[in-house]
Amino acid sequence: MKELLTGNEAIARGAYEAGLHFASAYPGTPSTEIIENIAGYDEVKAQWSPNEKVALEVAMGSAIGGARTLVAMKHVGLNVAADPLFTISYTGINGGLVIVTADDPGMHSSQDEQDNRYYARFAKLPMLEPSDSQEAKDFTVLAFELSEKFNTPVILRLTTRTAHGRSMVNLGDRRECGVKEYTRDIEKYIVLPAHARKLHVKVEQRMDELEDLANTIEINEIQWR
Repeated sequence: MKELLTGNEAIARGAYEAGLHFASAYPGTPSTEIIENIAGYDEVKAQWSPNEKVALEVAMGSAIGGARTLVAMKHVGLNVAADPLFTISYTGINGGLVIVTADDPGMHSSQDEQDNRYYARFAKLPMLEPSDSQEAKDFTVLAFELSEKFNTPVILRLTTRTAHGRSMVNLGDRRECGVKEYTRDIEKYIVLPAHARKLHVKVEQRMDELEDLANTIEINEIQWR
């Protein structure tokens, strides 16, 4: 079945199809409608947070506890959430974690213009960037798969136009994923300096593996016009 969806609606649908358990967010155009649409799915618990840092920290707890989790915010919100963002890059996750940032080129509804692709490079995290609503849905599903395969949060970047633009989307069925068992691991989740130095090596190894993937994955392509 096909539906005409905005990018935000498509991300919500993709997360639902991927077996999402929990979502958190702080409202702000152009990202607000993501969690509003997720909240319409009975199988998923969704909640607003008092700010973006709290939204990410709640999502981190959910993902470390084994649940597939999504957190959404606009571009300036990632500034607020930067502290836990860099830490979760080192600890990794348990259940998949997708971080949606909706950038606002041209400042249609924002106090500044920034390119959050630099956050992915700075925090050493993979990022996917869809160009239409179909890719928004498909990339969300893929983001959860990559998150759990590589033990890392995955950033999904939208812009105002991809968030609010509409295009046809092929819908799929929900794939139920059980909540993974949590295993107490102090050296993984308690980022003291002695632990962080060991985790840093793993982060660099992960980035090498992701670089190899980026060179072969089918979604990474050049389109000649």
